[in-house]
Amino acid sequence: MKRITFYLDFISPYAMLAFEKLPEALKGLSYSVDLRPVLFGALLKHHGQLGPAEIGSKRDWTYRQVTWLGHANGVPIDMPAAHPFNPLPHLRLALACGEDGLINRYVAETVFRHVWRGGADAADAQRLAELAGQLNPKRDPEGDAVKGELKSNTAQAIAQGVFGVPALVVDDKIFWGFDSLPMLRAWLEGDAWFEAHWDRAAQRPVGVQRARS
Repeated sequence: MKRITFYLDFISPYAMLAFEKLPEALKGLSYSVDLRPVLFGALLKHHGQLGPAEIGSKRDWTYRQVTWLGHANGVPIDMPAAHPFNPLPHLRLALACGEDGLINRYVAETVFRHVWRGGADAADAQRLAELAGQLNPKRDPEGDAVKGELKSNTAQAIAQGVFGVPALVVDDKIFWGFDSLPMLRAWLEGDAWFEAHWDRAAQRPVGVQRARS
C-alpha cells in the first residue's frame, strides 16, 4: 500500500478541488493519505514567489477558472466574500482536532466547505466560532503545540521540495495541483512513462536567468 502525504492550505481552491476529487481519481487503488495542513504563504515566502491572488490579472483568471473547474467536475464551489484571507485560524483549528500534524478527512472536509461553499466571509469571527463548536477540538488551537505542528508541517514540506498547494507526495515524487491527479494515478499504477521520462524531463541546463531587483 502506498502512503500519500497531501499538503494543503484551506486558502487554496485548488486544494479544495483536489481534496474533493481524490477518492474518485484513485478509485480501485490501494493507498492511504496523510492530510497535513501547511501555511501556503510561508511556502511562497521561502521560494520568493507571489501568490496567484497577489497578481491582479492572474487573480481574476484564478477565480474564474476554479469556479469553472468546480462546475465542470461536479464540485460545488463558491468564492468566499473576501479572498485572500488569513487562513491561520482555520489551519490551527483543524490541527487542534488531530494529532502529530495530521487531520482526518471529516475535519478537512468541514473546514474546506466552511470556506468554499455558500460565499460567506471565511474569516468572520462568529462563523469561525461556530466552526470551532462544530469540530469541538480536543486541543487549544492557539496553543504552542498546535502552532508548532503547523510550522513543522510547513518546514517538512519545504524540505521535500514542495512549492505550492495542493501537493501530494509519494515515493519522494511531488504531484502539484488539482490537474496532477491523473498523473498521480498513473504513478501508483506503475506507468512505464515515469521510468523513461520523470528524471530526464528535469535534466535541462538553465538557458538564461532573469535578474531579480
